[in-house]
Amino acid sequence: MYEWNETEQFVEAAVRDFVDAEIRPHIDALEDGTMSPYPLLRKLFATFGIDAMARESVEKMLAKQADREAGKQAERTKSSGGGDAMAAQQAMMLIMTKELTKVSMGLCSIMGVSIGLGASTIMARGTLAQKKRWLPELVTLEKIAAWALTEPDSGSDAFGGMKTSVRRDGADYILNGQKTFITNGPDADVIVVYAKLDEGDGADKRRRKVLTFVLDSGMQGLTQGKRFKKMGINSSPTGELFFDNVRLTPDRLLGETENHGQGDGRESAKSGFVQERVGLAVLSLGVIEECLRVSLDYAKKRELWGKPISDFQLIQLKLAKMEVARVNVQNMLFKVLAMQKDGKTPSLAEASAMKWYASEAATDVAMDAVQLFGGNGYMREYRVEQLARDAKSLMIYAGANEVQITHVAKGLLRA
Repeated sequence: MYEWNETEQFVEAAVRDFVDAEIRPHIDALEDGTMSPYPLLRKLFATFGIDAMARESVEKMLAKQADREAGKQAERTKSSGGGDAMAAQQAMMLIMTKELTKVSMGLCSIMGVSIGLGASTIMARGTLAQKKRWLPELVTLEKIAAWALTEPDSGSDAFGGMKTSVRRDGADYILNGQKTFITNGPDADVIVVYAKLDEGDGADKRRRKVLTFVLDSGMQGLTQGKRFKKMGINSSPTGELFFDNVRLTPDRLLGETENHGQGDGRESAKSGFVQERVGLAVLSLGVIEECLRVSLDYAKKRELWGKPISDFQLIQLKLAKMEVARVNVQNMLFKVLAMQKDGKTPSLAEASAMKWYASEAATDVAMDAVQLFGGNGYMREYRVEQLARDAKSLMIYAGANEVQITHVAKGLLRA
């Protein structure tokens, strides 16, 4: 896949029109927190029928799983067109995400964490009853999810340094600890939480089993902190979560077992890392495309010494480098779509390489856009300063780039 097909180009234009009409006029209110982002995302889903398609898809999936568990359907059969359908769906979400990013990266962050991490973790690890309980309202954005892994003392060392813990209390569990930098944390209706099992046996704390639980807002002992003041992606509420002896019944443990067939919570988180890091490349492409668009327009109109600055070679160099970055990141994502078509997914090392390269490229492009605009680039009116602030988060978000480098190197050394 080396170019968008006609249908995808139509979707791209339609989403762009929606963003220009419904979201761009409200950027300031979204950024300063005076306007809630969730109704706009729900309107986007309703306008393009995403909510209805997601609801139907989940209902079919749950019905098939129920049949299998009842013995009515022996095994899931692999349909010949499954990969094509999934690739087409992923392409549509990619297009929507990059177009949203051009105006408000925070909206993409909300959507990506709620569905791409929160709902996906429940989908991958939950029992049929758990999926029925939480997925229908999450995939339509009727409810918003948070995915709580990071802690104050365990950012890049997410599992080794994890201090949030659960202990058994009869059939239940008691949760204590704190999470930070949690996207959707202040407003989430549903929270997927990773915690270490404290069995009181003196075992090495770094190696204790990690369990995954689903909490609902309003539970006794759960406190959702206020939104942080950030450098960028301000339309996305980010905050802390505090757990003070939160009682969790067994039905809140994903899979309802401590010995999940696919490993403990570490494995589910790592599968989320791949999706999250590919998603960061999509956000990067949105930043690059928007910076290139506004920079081209400005360079043609802005005059210096009696001629447009687009005539100067140093300006042309900046524009050319932006285009190279756009092509490279887009081709990386096209490769992911081609893999999806074949029923494959990138490895953690591949996803880390994409995130590392794309985030640095987006940040470089955004800073070049600010420089090209000169003094105007430093003014909020021209919006490239927002793109630059948002882009910088991509080098930290979903694992700092220094950590991505280690994953790439380990992947090479294992080969």
